[in-house]
Amino acid sequence: MNELSKQERYEKMKQIRDEVVALKNSPLYEFRVAEGNKPVIGEGSHFAEIMFVGEAPGKNEAASGRPFCGAAGRILDELLASINIPREDVYITNILKDRPPGNRDPLPEEVELYAPFLDRQIEIIQPKIISALGRHSMAYLFSKFDLDFELDQISKIRGKVFDAKAPHGSVKIIPLYHPAVAVYNPNQKDLLKTDFKILKEL
Repeated sequence: MNELSKQERYEKMKQIRDEVVALKNSPLYEFRVAEGNKPVIGEGSHFAEIMFVGEAPGKNEAASGRPFCGAAGRILDELLASINIPREDVYITNILKDRPPGNRDPLPEEVELYAPFLDRQIEIIQPKIISALGRHSMAYLFSKFDLDFELDQISKIRGKVFDAKAPHGSVKIIPLYHPAVAVYNPNQKDLLKTDFKILKEL
């Protein structure tokens, strides 16, 4: 795939944002409007080598339009700081760009509707590493990159590195626990920090 210029990447990301804003056929659109929420497209460098993919925005994210800006976001910031990688150097997004009611799990039809936007973001950014934060993004990314045969419980394969092929070249897929696990169980933070060291090594 050809290298995209800064302006081209910006324009393509803006196009995604505009399409998501106008996505009236989404089952989450009316909830977004009723709650006064914003879609959450993503945030970070359009030239990031590392891309983080969560499952869906939460309440704070939908209110602000920014990914990972609540309690889980503070833990993600702490994890990035632990490996000396500035947040602005990575790209952070979710499969779903709108918040599901009650922060429930994404439904299969919602993943199907929103995933093409994520696919385009991957093509624009051309990351070398994609980290799936949580089991839903792990399941989608493993399916997308033909790694279904490697799929297992996230507790068994978190922190492992899987080689895959993307249109822009080789990419490494790394499933990690969602930072929210450390919100509910602070003991998990050390485990997350250990897993994040793998990103630094790569």
